[in-house]
Amino acid sequence: MARKRSLFDRLWPGRAANDRQSEVFGPQQEAYVLRHAGVPEHIPGLMAGVSAAAPCLVDDHLCFTKENWLIFVGYPLEGPFSVERCTAAVNRAVAQYHPRVIWFIGPQVPAELAARCCARQTDVYYRLDLPVALKPALRRAIRAAAANLTVRAGRAYKAEHVALADELMARTPLPAMVAGLYRAMPDYVARSATATVLEARTATGALAAFYVVEEAAPAFDVYVLAAYTRHPYVPHASDLLCAAMIERAQAAGKHLIHLGLGVNAGIRRFKEKWGGVPFLTYEFCECRFYSGHPMVDLLLEWKL
Repeated sequence: MARKRSLFDRLWPGRAANDRQSEVFGPQQEAYVLRHAGVPEHIPGLMAGVSAAAPCLVDDHLCFTKENWLIFVGYPLEGPFSVERCTAAVNRAVAQYHPRVIWFIGPQVPAELAARCCARQTDVYYRLDLPVALKPALRRAIRAAAANLTVRAGRAYKAEHVALADELMARTPLPAMVAGLYRAMPDYVARSATATVLEARTATGALAAFYVVEEAAPAFDVYVLAAYTRHPYVPHASDLLCAAMIERAQAAGKHLIHLGLGVNAGIRRFKEKWGGVPFLTYEFCECRFYSGHPMVDLLLEWKL
């Protein structure tokens, strides 16, 4: 017996299409994406974990869908970026999923989306090529931190990690998307088999700092985020964890670590201190579409 279509399905058919299409993304598709991944947003487990959305492929672009919205990753999995090719894929994604909202991430925002954009962000990705030739000052800092801290690698993100993240966000203003990433960590780490939590602990077992690293891609690891405490502050705890992250990546045969976005001056300085270099433009654009039914638009706006 056919499922009775709800009011939202009848007036906003993309919801039903979304449910059907998201089922086709399986292990083969994920393996293909990971082989060709070029940016952190190409890691299905990472993006699905932090967004609670389902991955899907539109041509050679990765997307993530849930209910009435879609994340479109504008960096193609194969071949160079082309705004014409990207625009065509965006149009196909809109026709297939009928999203109420699109969050576009890519090197350039297609004109059709730019005209509808209600929020923009521009940044740059940093990468760290391996192996790394550490400067003498960094080596001394790592040795000093190692004398007071022990590094552990695990798969758990507990209340003490949340507390350090909250402390960080209380003292450092962060963009809304970055703050949202911190808040998504408990669910993401719990769901992921490839997320590693690197911890720096004192002799008493107190958590001084932590890193979250995504290790699913065969060619690179992804530095996801980090936090440290100032109560008490242990000098160079973050440097010690960065060295541990590099050691793990090199031992796994990775040739680079994606360090994510610049975000702010302090984060950029830390990444550049370790040899990170900006290499790829990041453009974010939020676009909203309307169904033409005022009551449905009001309800969808409330749901978002």
